[in-house]
Amino acid sequence: MPEINRRRFLLASAGVGAAGLLSGTLAMTLPELLATGRDRPLAPGTGILVIVTLYGGNDGINTVIPYADGAYHDARPELAYSPEEVLRLDDRLGLNPGLKGLSQVWKDNHLAIVRGVSYPKPDHSHFRSMDIWQTASPDEPVSTGWIGRWLDDDGTDPVHAVNVGAVLPPLAVGENTAAATLLPDAHPLSASTATTIAALGKPDIRDTPAMAAVTSAYRASGTADATFAPLMTAGDGHSSTGLAAQLRVVADCVKAAVPTRVYMVDLDGFDTHANERSTQQDLLTSLDTALTPFLTEMAADQHGKGVVVLVYSEFGRRVHANASQGTDHGTAGPVFVAGAPVRGGFYGDEPSLTDLDNGDLKTTTDFRDVYHELLAGTLGADPGPCVGPGRKNIGFL
Repeated sequence: MPEINRRRFLLASAGVGAAGLLSGTLAMTLPELLATGRDRPLAPGTGILVIVTLYGGNDGINTVIPYADGAYHDARPELAYSPEEVLRLDDRLGLNPGLKGLSQVWKDNHLAIVRGVSYPKPDHSHFRSMDIWQTASPDEPVSTGWIGRWLDDDGTDPVHAVNVGAVLPPLAVGENTAAATLLPDAHPLSASTATTIAALGKPDIRDTPAMAAVTSAYRASGTADATFAPLMTAGDGHSSTGLAAQLRVVADCVKAAVPTRVYMVDLDGFDTHANERSTQQDLLTSLDTALTPFLTEMAADQHGKGVVVLVYSEFGRRVHANASQGTDHGTAGPVFVAGAPVRGGFYGDEPSLTDLDNGDLKTTTDFRDVYHELLAGTLGADPGPCVGPGRKNIGFL
């Protein structure tokens, strides 16, 4: 690239804010993540939190199934699973048949099931309820997420949290910083584009500070593409945005000791208003076949043995089936916490299927207590700035 064109381009980039774009969560923080991984890798066994969001409102009653409760079968004559179909956890509750791998994690005592999780005065809107879960603020809307506030309190280093996907969720946005984003379906740069990026990234002593920031961003962009391209296609030989592919990237990053303490992944499709049984079981199978091998791999790795996985959804479903063989938006539901550091078992009281709040399950566990323990036990953080005062550990770590 001729010098005059390069200079004009860099000046224009700095002027219109491209430097901010390039030095933001995609172009700068990923190379910063890799660079700090080489310079100051996480110590083996350091606590790492992987957050799995199930978007759409997963039906908790058909996930952790009260198969021995007659009220369950009465409320869902077509949707209910028989005692012979469930993966029994005890003489009252069992897992959905799609969760065979997690059933073994339960037997190995590394799956905690926190029951009846929600918040005071639950909201049935996907958007508002997910906002509440991600900001940890049931009382009033706020502009920061609980992981974003942890980033702020941790020192505003965005490389400490990474979202695997193009859209940064509200939970990852703080007052002063936001998590990095990692695109699992990114493609390697073409040869011509890589040449241009390399030319734009060459430092020059005549560059202004703003221009130097842009050139640094271009150098970082090239480094990120070269380093992450193998990870983006790892596992099955082609890129994918599915949960298994997302967790494959997380596993590779953890095993490489990159200095990220929080990873965020997701699985969509749980808004099962009709024909729920097969749809949800397929989705839970996808969760299971992605998560179970990830947990096994992490437990066997020196850098992964401190990994803890949180699986949650914005709300559960109503107790009674609707006329379309589905369920409508509800309130409380189970949360899964899994990993080698987890003390398996049930936590929180099982909500009654007959003592309801206008057809909905009553909350028995506040979700902020789950966050409190993860922040304190896995991240070694003060939970107060993230979830507010008055919260407590539950005991699964």
